[in-house]
Amino acid sequence: MAEDKKDSKDEKDEKKDGEKLKEVKKDRRDVVVHPIVLLGVVDHYNRVAKGTTKRVVGTLVGEVSDYSLHITNCFAVPFEEDPRDPQVWFLDHNYHEAMFAMFKKVNTKERIVGWYSTGPKIKPSDLSIHELYRRYCPEPVLVVMDVQPKDLELPMEAYYSVQEQTSDEVFKRTFLHVHSTVGAFEAEEVGVEHLLRDIKNASASTLAVRVGDKIGALKGLAMRLREISQYLSQVVAGKLPMNQEIIYQLQEIFNLMPDQDSEELVRSLATETNDMMLALYLGSMLRSTVALHNLINNKMRNKQQKEKAAEPKDKDKKDEAKK
Repeated sequence: MAEDKKDSKDEKDEKKDGEKLKEVKKDRRDVVVHPIVLLGVVDHYNRVAKGTTKRVVGTLVGEVSDYSLHITNCFAVPFEEDPRDPQVWFLDHNYHEAMFAMFKKVNTKERIVGWYSTGPKIKPSDLSIHELYRRYCPEPVLVVMDVQPKDLELPMEAYYSVQEQTSDEVFKRTFLHVHSTVGAFEAEEVGVEHLLRDIKNASASTLAVRVGDKIGALKGLAMRLREISQYLSQVVAGKLPMNQEIIYQLQEIFNLMPDQDSEELVRSLATETNDMMLALYLGSMLRSTVALHNLINNKMRNKQQKEKAAEPKDKDKKDEAKK
């Protein structure tokens, strides 16, 4: 009987632990930022704080879908802060409540999920602003946007606030970084494609665009490899503690890498690369040949039109000479 009671207690404890883990997972969802949010934040910054050192703040609205937090829309909120004293700030929460009431009439599924800031980094007053947004959302998310990105990476970082055990009774919360990506629904993808048509250079060839994309991707990969190298060097030197999760992810990356010592693999990769480059070369040659052919035809057509236009003038001159 005693053993059965112990087993039932253990099962209850396991259930409680499982429920706690589920609650933590639900509170700390991955963040998916939609393109309309990025456009809205950039537009807000360009209208209010472009050319200054100020930052802009606004409210994020969205919904939970596919076990992720989808931030589908946003709106600007009047915000002012003292550059000398970071604890002196003003956010018009009356305007915020009125705007969300109008958003609610348009889409009832969307709810307040957090707020954004064009930091471009976390500021000392962000914890106080975060506490204000906890009135409207139990676990708000802070998305820090960099409207003028310099590196080849996503211009945003997402954070939740968590309780931290410290000796100070006032500052008990700190920001915890969470995974964030850029995603879009099918209708949004169509709109983004139309916008990209205006942004991309139409005169540039497809090959040049593809080569530029490859170069950008390789630069981003090289930057990430440098960050990994710096982290591992600091861990080996004892400057940083070893994170088992990061080491596990790095081991997974190395396990997924192909075996470069295999001659068959090297030969197959070289063959595939050569075939692809041959197709690209032939496509470029055909495009150049067709463009040259069209140019020659255009010149011949212009020459014939000039000759036809000159024939009546020659006839008139001959008639005048006969007279």
